[in-house]
Amino acid sequence: MHLETDVRGILDAFEKTWTFDVRDLSRPSSAQVLNELIAKCEEAHRPRLELEFSGSGPLDPLLSDEGVLEIVVNGRNEIWFEKSGRLQRHADGFLSDLTFKNFIDRMCAEAQMRIDLAQPFANGRWRGFRAHLVCGPLTHCDYHLCLRRLPENPWTLTKLEKVGWCTPKQTALLRRLLTERRNVIVIGPTGSGKTSVLGACLRELPQEERVVIIEDTDELPRPNAASTKLLTRPELSADLHEVTLAELVKQSLRMRPFRLAIGEVRGPEAKDLLQALATGHDGSWGTLHASDARQALLRLEMLIQLGAPQWSVQAIRQLMQLSVEAIVVCGTQNGHRRLEGVYRVAALESIGLLLEPMT
Repeated sequence: MHLETDVRGILDAFEKTWTFDVRDLSRPSSAQVLNELIAKCEEAHRPRLELEFSGSGPLDPLLSDEGVLEIVVNGRNEIWFEKSGRLQRHADGFLSDLTFKNFIDRMCAEAQMRIDLAQPFANGRWRGFRAHLVCGPLTHCDYHLCLRRLPENPWTLTKLEKVGWCTPKQTALLRRLLTERRNVIVIGPTGSGKTSVLGACLRELPQEERVVIIEDTDELPRPNAASTKLLTRPELSADLHEVTLAELVKQSLRMRPFRLAIGEVRGPEAKDLLQALATGHDGSWGTLHASDARQALLRLEMLIQLGAPQWSVQAIRQLMQLSVEAIVVCGTQNGHRRLEGVYRVAALESIGLLLEPMT
């Protein structure tokens, strides 16, 4: 007998027993009936069935494999994972639409994420992973889920150097940027380790330096007990309005930050952030999605225009020159992350900002 047949039989049994509901296994009565039904199935199938109804189903081996850095779920039957720099298809899938929906509900409850037609996107932190969830009809399947593993043993600059991400000379340069209180943007494409690198740099800071960290999802570490963190919030109801990165940047300036750290600059908050950096909050760091340093400057310019469309290009570039002093470029080669370079914002010319390599 196949697992799918066992699942169908269990679901049919629940439907015929009207006093129980397979969607609410938190009720002792439902859990007891489920256990009795699973016990009647083939012994070899029972562990997998327990995972399907009350655990993580086919995701369980991927979640426990520390070599798996990312999991992509395109509906119940299409599961992909990244391991050793390769995206691979998982041989298993959820056994029914209902058990897949139940898993999504359990995950959202545990991660305190809300997903419905009114709010079809959700972000959160779940069991050591950063979770991003989209529901239909905005995607081709009922639910699209991305899970990115957060490192259990946090990176430090010393560890990054040991694994070959950077050279000793580059490590010394990054530490100097921190000590000299330079404003730095860490850039790179998706999966290049921008957040991990920023976290490693924050861990270099002394205990007395208060950092206000601003993020969409809780990922970056507080470097010390004096530091704090602010997280965005989606609009939950008419009474609980959205709290954006831009709003948090403004609020952080009233919280006596020694430095600011922005998880990712991706919208009009770039204007508020750079204004803060240009007016006294030296030594602040942030991340930005870009493939190289030149592209990062162009993207940052465009994001500032979103927040201040009335500003001229020249005024925006002058603000960028005042506030951004260095760009750290993260990349990947043959599936391995590495530091591709560190650049100094050298001067502002008529053609734009000029960059000089520091390594």
